[in-house]
Amino acid sequence: MDASQLTPILADNILSVQQVGKARAQKLNKLGIKTIGDLVTYYPRDYEDRNREKRVEALEDGDECAVTLLVCSDITLNRPRRTLRIYKVTACDDSGSVTLTWFNQDYIKDKIHKGSKYVFFGKVKKRGIFIEMVNPIFEEADAIRKKTTGIQPIYPLTEGITQTYMRMIQSNALSMVIGKLSDILPEELRGQFALAEINYALEKIHFPQTAEEAERARRRLVFEELLMLQLGLLHLKNSQVQVCGIQYKKRAEIRKFVENLPFQLTNAQWRVYQEIENDMIGKKQMNRLIQGDVGSGKTIVAVMAILLAALNGYQSVFMVPTEILAEQHYQSVVPMLQDYGVRVVLLTGSVTKKEKEHIKEGIKNHGFDLIIGTHALLEEDVSFANLGLVVTDEQHRFGVKQRAVLSAKSNPDILVMTATPIPRTLALILYGDLDISIIDELPPNRKPIETYSVTETMRDRINRFIRKKVEEGRQAYIICPLVEESEVIEAEAATSLADKLRERDLKGLTIGLIHGKMKWKEKEKVMRDFSEGKLDVLVSTTVVEVGVNVPNASVMVVENAERFGLAQLHQLRGRVGRGEYQSYCILFCQSSNEIARKRMEIMTTYSDGFKLSEKDMELRGPGDIFGIRQHGLPEFKIVNLYEDIEILKEAQAAASDIMKHQKLEGREDYKRLQSQLLSMFRKKLQEIALN
Repeated sequence: MDASQLTPILADNILSVQQVGKARAQKLNKLGIKTIGDLVTYYPRDYEDRNREKRVEALEDGDECAVTLLVCSDITLNRPRRTLRIYKVTACDDSGSVTLTWFNQDYIKDKIHKGSKYVFFGKVKKRGIFIEMVNPIFEEADAIRKKTTGIQPIYPLTEGITQTYMRMIQSNALSMVIGKLSDILPEELRGQFALAEINYALEKIHFPQTAEEAERARRRLVFEELLMLQLGLLHLKNSQVQVCGIQYKKRAEIRKFVENLPFQLTNAQWRVYQEIENDMIGKKQMNRLIQGDVGSGKTIVAVMAILLAALNGYQSVFMVPTEILAEQHYQSVVPMLQDYGVRVVLLTGSVTKKEKEHIKEGIKNHGFDLIIGTHALLEEDVSFANLGLVVTDEQHRFGVKQRAVLSAKSNPDILVMTATPIPRTLALILYGDLDISIIDELPPNRKPIETYSVTETMRDRINRFIRKKVEEGRQAYIICPLVEESEVIEAEAATSLADKLRERDLKGLTIGLIHGKMKWKEKEKVMRDFSEGKLDVLVSTTVVEVGVNVPNASVMVVENAERFGLAQLHQLRGRVGRGEYQSYCILFCQSSNEIARKRMEIMTTYSDGFKLSEKDMELRGPGDIFGIRQHGLPEFKIVNLYEDIEILKEAQAAASDIMKHQKLEGREDYKRLQSQLLSMFRKKLQEIALN
């Protein structure tokens, strides 16, 4: 919810909330909290139920609960070192005793008195008959309880902001807004889907008195977020539907092209081509996403679409993220299309100025039918004679803006390819402005990549294995962990690993290195040397360039594999297994925690990317795993797509009904919802207007 357009107070600076000064405001800014609206929609990640109360005899290790105890000893102070002060006291009820311990909390000595009764709340540590609570909060047993009762919210924090402080300012902010918010969801909709009213939902998501209240508030807020997203995407899609496309004619040569291929298309590839062809011969502009796992054969389907455009007299653009990938596509596509008179050219940043001018002239005068290239194609002085189709590889590298730049050069059909496997329901959310085709079948006779999760004890054995494979003529990737905090640290870590391999572990082998601090051209050169077989081993910090095809590489080693998501690990694994040789993926896992162990188990068990992405969501919740930020869509503040699939279905049904019956335009009670939608999606709609 971002109803600042509707309730001005939500747009007020965070400094107008009691107890928020400049220093704290700066810390809150780090959490993305700049306005009152940001604060009240900064939702708890969990709750602590302080209503749970137990007697000492019932306490179990790990319990978080309240206990009413009589203090039966004096407080002792122990100072093991200058900066550490440990206060201890023993307290009991008639069923047993508990040791209470506080670290560096000097106020304790004046607040706890022998012979007095208190309610203590905290986490229980139990070893045999010894029971301890560390840093419990407490209040006098006969006072009105405030701290040791009720359901307390727990927020994600940053340094300098405590839970107590966050709860206090949330309470202060809510007292300023509750009762003043206008609900953007009309009564009809709330009744239909049993949704709480907004003032109730905001108050109870932060300070519920029961678990049921928290759940009711959450459901309402999740529904609203998903509804806004669905309405926005339908709105975007409808804006595009009005764009008239080129009406191509079917051509018999496509069937001949397929019959002459040195391999047989899978049923999934043929089905997806038919979906593309139906779009291209139809009246509206095509905006289609081809989603397929690593190695499922997306490129050949795109080539068939390019051929259809060329046979109809139109030019196509095939845009990829890197020069080396553009070159690889050029080398594989030219032989396929030469018998059909399709003139192909490669346009990348490293083409000489003179050559570039010659190519641009040719594009302008229809001397070329297919232009394969990188971002160089987005330069404004590239003008086309008759652009009919734009194919972009790897959706996350090219945003709506970049597609719009190419589209503005005429009104071509758009085909986007991605190897990021996403469960269909989620693909419908993320790519709601595109139609979706899924290639869910791998070509036959592909050898599965053998995947192993190993610990440091296997290091020497793995190094011997890499040497053996190199002696057999193969190559290997070694991927360094991602250190998000700093590209500098990342580069240093990769450089020292490469040095260690050269000097000791893999001495005698030729080892290349790619990291984030290198210039693009340097990276391209190393990658090219590797793909041409001049390097035995490539050490890289970046997820090795998307889609680069090195059929001779048969070993993928991932250091600190627990730091990568399953989808990323799967993409990395897909860099090998591209040739005729048996390939291997070795995951070094340094963590012994349960989730890391499960993720490694999933990687070694499943090779299907769609299955993996579902498992990843089960384990982690989606967070930004699917790159919502990169799609320019509003980020989720409370939705967990894995848990909230049922609410998503309801929100999709509601959005579809609202659009179908044009309620946003035609109904007074939907006006607030309409203004909210326009304010959230204005930027995205403007981008589409560029088309």
